[in-house]
Amino acid sequence: MSISAKLNERCGGLCELCSTEEATIEYTVSPRPDDAIENQVAICRICADAMEATDKGFHWRCLEGSIWNTEPSVQSLSYRILHQYKDEDWASGTLSAVEIDEAVMQWALSAFEVAEVHKDAFGNELQNGDTVVLTKALNVKGTSFTAAKGTIVKRIRLVPDNTEQIEGKINEQTIVILTKFVKKG
Repeated sequence: MSISAKLNERCGGLCELCSTEEATIEYTVSPRPDDAIENQVAICRICADAMEATDKGFHWRCLEGSIWNTEPSVQSLSYRILHQYKDEDWASGTLSAVEIDEAVMQWALSAFEVAEVHKDAFGNELQNGDTVVLTKALNVKGTSFTAAKGTIVKRIRLVPDNTEQIEGKINEQTIVILTKFVKKG
């Protein structure tokens, strides 16, 4: 695989991470698209292989230099890899020594974000519009009734900022229900 002329010019033919080997791979730093050189890093085969391995901590000592690169994509990828080794003194020291732009840091850490999902008491993923069954009798605050165990709640709505809550109608009353008290129907 070859790299584009513009990327090769930017990196001077050398890997932008280790700066010792010939750059032969255009690596796009996710989640950005690969159609812009600003989202790419020129890397060598050794660094590409090291990214696939889990025991290559010593190889990544080269990031102590590449984290200072002026290209945001190189900083982001360097920060991302260093973050994986943050429990090691050398990586922790490098991360604490560098002042990196907030946007670049967010880009780097986006690889570790896990989409939040609503799950029922048994670990089943819930979606808007699902039907659930109460697994416990619930006192409904602000009303004079108790929702019995086994009550079916149709067409639930997920509470967007809290994965532990859903909304549903019981006795024509829209209430908030904790996901730990429901089973997907």
